[in-house]
Amino acid sequence: MFDPDHRCMALLALCTAYFMVILDATIVNTALPAIGDELHVGVGTLQWIVNGYTLVFAALLLTGGTLADRHGARRVFLIGIALFTAASLACGLAPSAPALVGARLVQGLGAALAVPASLALMRAIYDDPGDRARAVGTWGAVAGIGAASGPIVGGLLTDTVGWRAVFVVNVPIGIAGAALAVRHIRVRGSTYDHPLDVAGQALSLVALTTLTFGLIEAGSSTWTNPLVLAMLAVAALAAAAFVVVERRSRAPMLPLSLFSGPRFSAGNVVGLLINLGLYGQLFVINLAFQQQRGWSPIQAGLAIVPEAALLSVASIASSRLTARRGPRPAMFAGLGIGALGLAGLAVLAAAAPYWALAVPLGLTGFGMAFVMPAATTAVVESAPSGRAGLASGVINTSRQIGSVIGVALLGSVAASVGLQASLAIAAAAFALGWVPLLILEPLGLHTRDRVDAHLADRGAA
Repeated sequence: MFDPDHRCMALLALCTAYFMVILDATIVNTALPAIGDELHVGVGTLQWIVNGYTLVFAALLLTGGTLADRHGARRVFLIGIALFTAASLACGLAPSAPALVGARLVQGLGAALAVPASLALMRAIYDDPGDRARAVGTWGAVAGIGAASGPIVGGLLTDTVGWRAVFVVNVPIGIAGAALAVRHIRVRGSTYDHPLDVAGQALSLVALTTLTFGLIEAGSSTWTNPLVLAMLAVAALAAAAFVVVERRSRAPMLPLSLFSGPRFSAGNVVGLLINLGLYGQLFVINLAFQQQRGWSPIQAGLAIVPEAALLSVASIASSRLTARRGPRPAMFAGLGIGALGLAGLAVLAAAAPYWALAVPLGLTGFGMAFVMPAATTAVVESAPSGRAGLASGVINTSRQIGSVIGVALLGSVAASVGLQASLAIAAAAFALGWVPLLILEPLGLHTRDRVDAHLADRGAA
């Protein structure tokens, strides 16, 4: 279906779009103090500027995956890029904090359409599981570069041009990604006639929104505040109702039967936990560098360089290991390395000289990048035929839920308890990722042959 040249260019289109989406999740961090000063808002509003994007991204990813499966991944991918690019321009022109948060919500919608469609297209373009694992590794490497370069690029743009440039920079990237996709992506992706689950979508949005509100409010007031407790209670009730609705629905947004596969379940739990740790860490450490150490945005961004230094190397190495032995060994190793790095930051970040932070920052970034391609491969490869869009929506939903919780929880803990406590939580999140690998992932599934046999069995079922 694809000659090698067109396949490479199609992958470049997918990676360009994902780079933009992930860049935007972190590029804002170093600009937050400048945004707060110009728009006269506090930490709580700054958390919403970060989390408004991630919240909609997380809440609508499953719908985006379903739309990709229903209407063709190529069409949904292009619509997502167009929305994201237009919303980025609106962010750059926003006259007030509410307008900026609103534009960030639209960015989240565009990302929720583009990301699951991109993975569904990747599955259609790469027939061989080994080639697909290596493509996912490249995709993950580019995303890792986006995540880690965000603070650096954001700091540079904020210092030299102004904070609005951190959003406008997406416009040429989005146009380039769309042009590449129109020219080189020639498949629609598999289609699956699956109606939208309105009740499930509404309940998931209520659960995520109230959880985020409760966690953010806890940082600006107290954890025993009646409003905080009420929001967390509503989140729990909405989540429980979501499970009930999905079990009873004839066409659920999230078929819970997918989680009967241990590889699918383990990959999603790991994705949630590592994003909780990494994105929560990026939020609090950037604020600490600027507000506690008095660094400029570019200084704070450059301070994150060790975290970005080996991201591409780690992602590519992870994809090769996954292609040979399956995703479990790569996830196991990456979680341990990332937990060690975050634990080091928890001990050192508050008062140690910067040079002492370089090694734990490097370990954190390497560990994250080593885990993510393997977790993504585990989830997408274990999905039934025709449901790649939904599966990619699930893993990215898990990750973005982790990001929402991470920014809200670690930001609140840092404000109420201290930086070291918030970083210790981030380290614990990585370490907890070992639990599903030990409990859910069968110990015998290590080799490529056994992984392929497992996937064949799942497809037949």
